[in-house]
Amino acid sequence: MKKVLAVLTGVALVLGFAGCNKKEAAKKNVDSGIASSLIEAAQAEGELTVYGSCEEEYLAAAVNHFSELYGIKTKYQRLSTSEVYTKIAEEKGKPSGDVWFGGTTDPYNEATAAGLLESYAAANAKNLINDNYKDPTNCWYGIYKGILGFMVNTEELDRLGVKAPKSWDDLLKPEYKGLIMLSNPNTAGTAKLVINTMVQMKGHDAAMEYFKKLDKNVTQYTKSGSGPSKMVGPGECVIGVGFLHDGIYQILQGYKNIGLIVPSDGTSYEIGATAIFKGAQHPNAAKLWIEYALSPECVNLAKKNGSYQFLVLSNADQPPEAAQFGLDMNNTINYNFEDAKKNSAKYIEDFFAALEGGSDKFKTK
Repeated sequence: MKKVLAVLTGVALVLGFAGCNKKEAAKKNVDSGIASSLIEAAQAEGELTVYGSCEEEYLAAAVNHFSELYGIKTKYQRLSTSEVYTKIAEEKGKPSGDVWFGGTTDPYNEATAAGLLESYAAANAKNLINDNYKDPTNCWYGIYKGILGFMVNTEELDRLGVKAPKSWDDLLKPEYKGLIMLSNPNTAGTAKLVINTMVQMKGHDAAMEYFKKLDKNVTQYTKSGSGPSKMVGPGECVIGVGFLHDGIYQILQGYKNIGLIVPSDGTSYEIGATAIFKGAQHPNAAKLWIEYALSPECVNLAKKNGSYQFLVLSNADQPPEAAQFGLDMNNTINYNFEDAKKNSAKYIEDFFAALEGGSDKFKTK
């Protein structure tokens, strides 16, 4: 009996050492180049609050792994990018959260312009593919890139005898009346990107006329940017406008009736980002989070947790699903982030003015 107990104890010790070694190896992947004093200071603070605008499955996995690596009590709240921006703007430099993780860059740029984000020169920024994936003043850093496009329910299109749209202008065709869903720019960064994209592709006035006509075909503007993609497979929506990686997720969940379309007249992209809030209560833990978010230990969790965006870190593993479904991270317009930073708020006002204020199509809950 003693011999059996000794063997079992030995096995437990081996497994324990293996677990510790794995954890230490993971920490080493993140910690390379990071001052040990930052890690110690972050652990002394002991807490961190993350506002996440990516999908919750990935957000939870990233937060839990950070807590596991560093022993820092970390909690999160899932909010859309526009909700985070509104929240930190109202808190005026005394944020209830410490860091922002995921979601489209336009609201990050608005927050940067409003002085709501903290500049931090991250050591792991060296992992970025290039400087296009960071704010010039180090107020945010990119972690992934998502392609904007259409998701269509192929079964419903066949039933209706309607061909799938190929371009942005196709969405204006009368046969698509009541078949299209977009998101609400008051709550979703995805919708802000759609507005900015049309302004950059068509010019301001033509873009507003476009949205006025498009509204006739829209059945609902969802609160979340990923909302339309979730409606396509079940048939509640026939054509959803949003990020194509959200469509990939739905297909891999079993909805084989979803088709992905990159608009033939051009499209743009989001840079999913991460940032520190100005006045964060746990500044060192927040800085350590940024270093972690810019490491494979964080971003490689994405594809394991339902997020299939292209990664913008040179030492990360690209999700094979994106290429499998024919997406190309470089097949986009040269999106003008500076114009979006300066003018997004005005363009959104003009959007609602063009639609005469909106209607019950806009979902805010």
